[in-house]
Amino acid sequence: MRGGKQFITLPAGYLGSSLIGALLTFCGFNIVASKVASIVLGVCFLLTLWWARKDWLTIVTILLSVGLLVAFWFIKHGEALRFMVLFIGVMSSLYSVWDICDDLILRKVNSSDASVFAKRYGGSSQCWGVIWSLVSLVFMVCGILAGLAAFKQSFEQQEKDSQDFIPTVRMMMMRA
Repeated sequence: MRGGKQFITLPAGYLGSSLIGALLTFCGFNIVASKVASIVLGVCFLLTLWWARKDWLTIVTILLSVGLLVAFWFIKHGEALRFMVLFIGVMSSLYSVWDICDDLILRKVNSSDASVFAKRYGGSSQCWGVIWSLVSLVFMVCGILAGLAAFKQSFEQQEKDSQDFIPTVRMMMMRA
C-alpha cells in the first residue's frame, strides 16, 4: 500500500460504515434531521449510478431507493422518512459489526485489512477485529444516545418544525 496513513486507511472501510450508520441513526430521531440526511442519501444514491455497474438490477434498486426517499418525504411531512433513515443507519452499523466479526474474528481472511494492520502494528488480526468491532459498537451506541439526548421534542413538535423545512406542495396550498 502506498500513500496515506495506514493506521487510518486500513480500518476506514469497516469503521467508516459504522460511523456513517451512527450519524444516520442520530438523524433518525428527528424529522428535520432525517430530511437533511435523506437529501444527502439521495444524492449519494444517484452518484452511485455514475460509478456502479450499469446492470438493470443496480439501476432499479437505486431508483427505487430514491423513489422511497421522495415518497416518504410526503407522508406526514416526513415522519415516515425518520424511520427509513433510522433503518438505513441501524442496518449500516449492524452490518459493519457483522462484517468485522465474520471476516476477522470468526474466520481468518489472510489478505484482510486486519492482517495487514497486524503485520504493521503488531498483534493478531483477530485481536484487531475485536477492537474494531468494539469501536463500531461504540459508534452505534453513541449515535443512539446522542439522538435521544439531542432531539427531545414530541412527534407533534417535530412535525410542526418539519413543515417549515422545505415544505411540501400540500403545506404550501394549505397556507395559501
